[in-house]
Amino acid sequence: MARYTEALCRLCRRESKKLFLKGARCYTGKCAVDRRLSLPGQHGKARKKLSQYGIQLREKQKLKRIYGLGETQFRNYFEKAEKRKGVTGEVFLQILESRLDNVVYRLGFCASRNQARQLVSHRHFTVNGKAVDVPSYLTKAGDVIVLRESSRQIPKIVESIEEAKKRAVYHWLDLNPQEFKGTVKGIPKREDLDISVKEELIVEYYSK
Repeated sequence: MARYTEALCRLCRRESKKLFLKGARCYTGKCAVDRRLSLPGQHGKARKKLSQYGIQLREKQKLKRIYGLGETQFRNYFEKAEKRKGVTGEVFLQILESRLDNVVYRLGFCASRNQARQLVSHRHFTVNGKAVDVPSYLTKAGDVIVLRESSRQIPKIVESIEEAKKRAVYHWLDLNPQEFKGTVKGIPKREDLDISVKEELIVEYYSK
């Protein structure tokens, strides 16, 4: 699957919002959104009023970029959400949140989802005792994610774990930093997620 390989900060500027794609840098004065208010590109300063379709599109692009997904995979998750019981928008977010790379990020093993995807791909984690190298692996309640012993001295991971100790873990997850272990306790509800998107606009976009 094709991956975006250009500057991540351009994505945040395009959405005029911090998407927290570069971890700690997003919280410093180096953040591109704080430094440059205009959109990227030659005509970035020429802002146009968006149509309803444009508003829906931007909301879809924002969420897709937060999780670092391609269009095909993103749409497949939406179609899967449509087939499940419950509010489609909320179920959609729950599916995205259950991805292994996102869970690794939420547990605090790394500073960004992009970094989490790389660590999972390089087989640094096991799920229920088995090595998993698929970032899109969908976790479920009861799954136990453990950082492999040979990876526990990687500086970036150690630094991230130390930062995770200072803040509360999402209540649908459980982190044991001493054992480098995290557990999925359940499915998050919409109010549990700090994703600043209007998922109903994405539902409208795909429902046309």
